[in-house]
Order: sequence, then C-alpha cells, then structure tokens
Amino acid sequence: MKIDFSGQTALVTGATRGIGKQIADDLEALGADLILTGSHQEQVAALAKKTGGGKTSKKWLAVDFTNKESTQKFLNEISAIKKIDVCINCAGINRINPIDETLLDDWRDITAVNLEAPFLITRAVSRIMKANKYGRIVNIASIFGVIGKAKRSLYSISKFGLRGLTVSSSIDLAPHNILVNAVSPGFVMTELTQRILGADEMVTLAQQVPVGRFAQPEEISKAVLFLASKENTYITGQNLIIDGGFVNV
Repeated sequence: MKIDFSGQTALVTGATRGIGKQIADDLEALGADLILTGSHQEQVAALAKKTGGGKTSKKWLAVDFTNKESTQKFLNEISAIKKIDVCINCAGINRINPIDETLLDDWRDITAVNLEAPFLITRAVSRIMKANKYGRIVNIASIFGVIGKAKRSLYSISKFGLRGLTVSSSIDLAPHNILVNAVSPGFVMTELTQRILGADEMVTLAQQVPVGRFAQPEEISKAVLFLASKENTYITGQNLIIDGGFVNV
C-alpha cells in the first residue's frame, strides 16, 4: 500500500506547530497542495514568505477562530476554492481550571476554536466535496473526549462535542463519497503538552502509559494520513484513539 496525495488539495488548520505541523509536513512530502492556517498574523506572514519553489503549492491563511470576523473572512476564502479533497481540523486550545473556577471567556474561546470552527469548516468544505463527489475529513479530538481529567471540563466538553460532529456529519456525507473520522491522541510531545502539564506531571503521566512514554507527533500523523487518503474507502464515523493504551488502564 502506497499513500499518495498527488493532485489533491488539503486544508490543515493549526498547522504552525505540534501535530498540525507534522501532518502538514507529511502531506506535503506525499504530494499534496496545501492550505494551512495559523492564528498569529506575523508568524503566518513569515511562513508565507518562505513558501514557493517546491513541487507542490502552499498557501498560508491567518485566522483567529475566537474572532467572528476573522473566522468569517477565512470561511469566505475557502468557500471560493473549487477543490478541497482533504480537511484536517487540528486547531485547538486548552485552558485548565476546576469547574467551579472556570471563566466564561475561556468557555467561549475553547468552544469557538475546538468545536465551532470544525463545524463551520466541515459545513463549508463538505459543499465543495459534494460537488466533486469526493472528500476525506479528519478531526483531531482527544482522549479527553473519551475520558475525563481534573481541571479539563471545558476542553473535554469541546472534544466530546467534536466526536459528536464526526459521527453525525459522517452519516450525512457518506452517500457523497465523503468519509469523516476523528483521531484522539493521548499525551503527545508537543509545545502545548509541555506548557499545560509541566515537566513533573509529564514524568508521572508517562509512567502511567502502558507503553511507558508519550507519543511523537509523527505517530499521530501516520494514522491521520491513512484516514485522509484514497486508501481509506470504508472507514467513516469512527474515533481512533492513539494513546499507548492509557485509557485502558
């Protein structure tokens, strides 16, 4: 089996770092033309200047999913594109607090980025995919959309909801050769993980993972690439947990 994205256009949100960056890099290596997003205008502008000269095209778009005007501008841009074959909803944020100390602003921001944005993007790209009778959508969820953890109520709500979006949209879109799945990573060695957990908790949690370590971003990307490829012809509405066995402990 050879996964090849040549001639396909892939949209990846949250592509400036971590899992999203790894997926974008791997898609590019496998021949995809890319539409990539980041939330920081200056960073996206700098990345855009570095693009060009490769075998595939790459377009960077700055979008702040907590801002309705920025989000709508982005949706207008992608809705004008005639062909999007692959969509990876990877942008995400997390802020931790006990439920009784959560902030309404955090609720709004987390649900806007982690749940509302994937819904709006799925709605937009699925119209394009239906016209072309082909599409693959992969939502990057989390094990905290399957299990809970202290101080993660807002994050868990958004990721449980993302699983619901995956299942429900997969039923609507399957007759049009559009397959929708979710991948739920466990603990992955990313900047966000290190910032949220801190060094001591990372050591403790790694000891609780049956395989004895955190995942690397490329281990998540490999599964995403299959689900997003033409090689996936029958898997839809599923949630693939990639956590080294953590949720089974």
